[in-house]
Amino acid sequence: MSNLTIPSFLCIHQGATGFPKGVMHSHNIQRTLVDAASRMGMTSRDVILMYLPLFHCFGLYEGPIMSVVSGARMVLMSSFDPATVLDLIETERATVLNGFDTHFFDITSHPNIHTTDKSSLRVALLAAGMASSESVAMRTQKDLCPTITAWGMTEVGVGATRSYLDSSVDDRCLASGHPLPGYEFKIIEPSTGEIQSFGDLGELCVRGYSLMQGYYKKEQETNEVIDQDGWLHTGDVAVMREDFRMRFLGRYKDMLKVGGENVDPMEVEAYILSHPAVNKAQIIGISDNRLSEVPCACIVLETGHSLELDELDQFCRGQMASFKIPRKLILMDDFPMTSSGKVQKFRLRELADEYLE
Repeated sequence: MSNLTIPSFLCIHQGATGFPKGVMHSHNIQRTLVDAASRMGMTSRDVILMYLPLFHCFGLYEGPIMSVVSGARMVLMSSFDPATVLDLIETERATVLNGFDTHFFDITSHPNIHTTDKSSLRVALLAAGMASSESVAMRTQKDLCPTITAWGMTEVGVGATRSYLDSSVDDRCLASGHPLPGYEFKIIEPSTGEIQSFGDLGELCVRGYSLMQGYYKKEQETNEVIDQDGWLHTGDVAVMREDFRMRFLGRYKDMLKVGGENVDPMEVEAYILSHPAVNKAQIIGISDNRLSEVPCACIVLETGHSLELDELDQFCRGQMASFKIPRKLILMDDFPMTSSGKVQKFRLRELADEYLE
């Protein structure tokens, strides 16, 4: 390949705005995979057990492309099933796993976890950092195998951070890794652009050769997230330590991430508003031990109407993906609003937490 900057592939990504975008990446992405493979100690003796969908960048990068750059063998599953995962770990002598909190929660919760021969497992990649992922990460260390942590997003490519194999348990379970070669990081105050000091929260910005080339045929949207100096403004809340260990803490934007899948609140709200009993609807995320967060419907009813969670579930089922259906229902007299007439989602989340305690 004489020119690594020419377009390599287009990844369709729903993104934080809720509208699908085509994310363009160049062949430079291979360089990042080589660096990631090196940090993980990948060799041709490894066996990657892959159950993530290959249309998802996580599955594509850490499965077939990682296999190509490292020479590792890949065992590809048609879908995720924890019992089958445990069976294949033993029969295929798998050495490497990848997944979100949900996958490792299900694997370590399965009754066969303590009877399966897991001695072949060398490492699992489990993105950590948020408080909701700590218990799963710790349990995975104890009952399955050592993990490493990482952070990435479709626009960044592969993952821009990764911890080391000899990182401490705290670094692997309570953080999001160190930058890979070729990436620059900074944490800023989003309202001013001022660079934050080590240990202070702010918006994570990333720059490097493996960033996306842009959103396909969406120049304006590209310019909104990549500034003139080449920094990608991620919309993620993060903190950086003096040794450049980064910790991802959540998102500034309202997009929910349920078991690793993006959920657009506006899509769910729009459908719920078609229910005859619903006057107003807002979808927020609430913490969940297995899926990290799940949708919660905050609803203002039409006068004289009632609504139960089971009824709402039946109304949504078959009309949207199951992970988008609200798991909790809170009925309210009205929503907290700003002076300009916008719903104060942060206050809505506070009220929901109080209600669900």
